[in-house]
Amino acid sequence: MNTAGHSEATARRGLELTPFRGLRYDPDRVGSLAAVTSPPYDVVVRPDGLHHLQSADPHNIVRLILPQATTPTARNEQAADTLRRWLSEGILTTDPEPGLYVYEQRDGDGMLQRGIIGALRVSEPSEGVVLPHEDVMPHVVADRAALMRATSANLEPLLLTYRGNGSTSSAIEVVERVAEHPPLLATTTEDGFSHRLWSITDPDDLARVQSDLARHQALIADGHHRWATYRRLRTEHTSPSPWDYGLVLLVDTARYPLRVRAIHRLLHGLPVADALAALDGLFRIRRLPVPLPEALDALADAACAGNAFLLTGDGAFHLIDRPDPDLLARTIPADRPAAWRTLDATVLHATLLDHVWHIPEDDPSRIAYIHDTAATVEKAERDGGTAVLMHPVREEVVRDLARQGVTMPRKSTSFGPKPASGLVLRALDL
Repeated sequence: MNTAGHSEATARRGLELTPFRGLRYDPDRVGSLAAVTSPPYDVVVRPDGLHHLQSADPHNIVRLILPQATTPTARNEQAADTLRRWLSEGILTTDPEPGLYVYEQRDGDGMLQRGIIGALRVSEPSEGVVLPHEDVMPHVVADRAALMRATSANLEPLLLTYRGNGSTSSAIEVVERVAEHPPLLATTTEDGFSHRLWSITDPDDLARVQSDLARHQALIADGHHRWATYRRLRTEHTSPSPWDYGLVLLVDTARYPLRVRAIHRLLHGLPVADALAALDGLFRIRRLPVPLPEALDALADAACAGNAFLLTGDGAFHLIDRPDPDLLARTIPADRPAAWRTLDATVLHATLLDHVWHIPEDDPSRIAYIHDTAATVEKAERDGGTAVLMHPVREEVVRDLARQGVTMPRKSTSFGPKPASGLVLRALDL
């Protein structure tokens, strides 16, 4: 995403990515690099996925990003103690010199993504340098901030995208050339993705990357809560300080387009029958006696014509679409762009959750946000709740709204592939 249309001041101060001394697992001290990695903290399906990761290796990164104890304070102290112990035992070691890191992900379907991991100067949305597109939940920001304070570390990079000049940009040229050399690490995780990491330490290469990125702005693809956490923690420390920067992965989507998927909702304590009864006369409701893939195809077809959702949890799939226009007019704020008012996530939150089902969107006892479709369905059926399956929004819509300074409802999108947590960390006091 270029800075055209922004002020000269913003154009002069774009993305400021700085080298850091990465903190990485010593492969000789752990069972395997794959066994100590994890998806980002908010993608881990709990409790099943959490238990699986904890048992994969005693040093799995999930013990830092999702520590388990009876109170928030105890959890954060446990993570800090664990990090200190792993450092003292040499489980985690610091790279000898500062660098930026080229990170590659590849799957079995031919998808290849490469980006650059570094410490990015934290900025406010008003600066137009890093653009959020979703609202955040204050309690999640507070939770992540407490964990980062306790550990004095950025434990996992968030994912940012920018629109460069594709293969002709200086940054991409450096990335491609570095990727021709043997990597610092290479591993394949159980989801089938292979991961490779290289360091950029040559001063000329670093200067070329930094100069190129300084002309661009970025969109937060994944990690709104962690970026909001970076912003909060920066204000708590006198500048200049290491807290002026936060760990990110920057991907040029002109060269490496991301996938955009939906984030689904699991409504606790609301049986499907009750959810459907409340929608009678407000939406068209059709029962689909088909398996999940075909139900998702039907959802995609319906979403082309307007707002549509799949409800499940009772062993069947129920497609709801064609909402009553008067209902939408009564429940959706009129002071936002049409692209925002017609989003499925807007209709879900403003109309269904707030008005029809009366479920607070930030109450974890009433609602969960899950990335994996099959896991959402399975948990709804097991718990007796309702899964609301979403159709993904197009990346162009996300980018256009972000440029207008309009944030989407929280957890509206899932960009990917997401960086694996545990491959490189940033300690702020080393």
